[in-house]
Amino acid sequence: MSKNITPYKDSELGKKEQVAQMFDNISGNYDGLNKVISFGTDAKWKQKILKMVKASQPKSILDIATGTGDLAILFASTSATEIIGLDISQGMLDIGKKKIAAQHLDSKIQMVLGDGENIPYPDNHFDVITVAYGVRNFENLEKGLTEILRTLKSGGQFIILETSVPTKFPFKQGYAFHSKVILPLVGKLFSKDKAAYSYLSDSANEFPFGEVLNNILRKIGFIEVNHLPQTFGVATIYHASKK
Repeated sequence: MSKNITPYKDSELGKKEQVAQMFDNISGNYDGLNKVISFGTDAKWKQKILKMVKASQPKSILDIATGTGDLAILFASTSATEIIGLDISQGMLDIGKKKIAAQHLDSKIQMVLGDGENIPYPDNHFDVITVAYGVRNFENLEKGLTEILRTLKSGGQFIILETSVPTKFPFKQGYAFHSKVILPLVGKLFSKDKAAYSYLSDSANEFPFGEVLNNILRKIGFIEVNHLPQTFGVATIYHASKK
């Protein structure tokens, strides 16, 4: 990321601690606002990820920055016997646990408080690792990606869903208006944390995407790296493997 963007500009906390605090603050209305802000397209992108994961018939899946567990819950329909949702925000995990219990999936999904840059699992452990809207929140992107590579099995797949910036008219202009005006406004109106949605917008605009992120993944050691722009480029699914 070209700038060190943090949620709270006047805070003395590091980025990681600020991100945890931010998501704790907005956890109660995050799911609802996310649906509104993405116009429901977010669910379609996650269904595409589910299809990709199912195709590999994994036994173990780690979903980093799981938030309230949407992807982890989808993965309950795969062949996996171990599904772990990892997040640094206890507030988000608590909401996720309630959703999992309501669907009687407690025995299939574990929600774990932890740091994606210091994954609390051994080398070569997971068949699949996913991160949806989380890599841009890493304090040290390359450290987080290195940890993911470490804990992924040989031949395992890594999938990222992340916001990106459209490059073609008129989608580029429409995205700029949505991210710089609509997103912060919705956050201010409906969230008690007014800074959170400005941070989410700013971090999305500054985060490397497309071939730039592909090259970072290759530098870390991932192979078979490719990206699939979604909905005119407002989001991108990245897929990579471990040797």
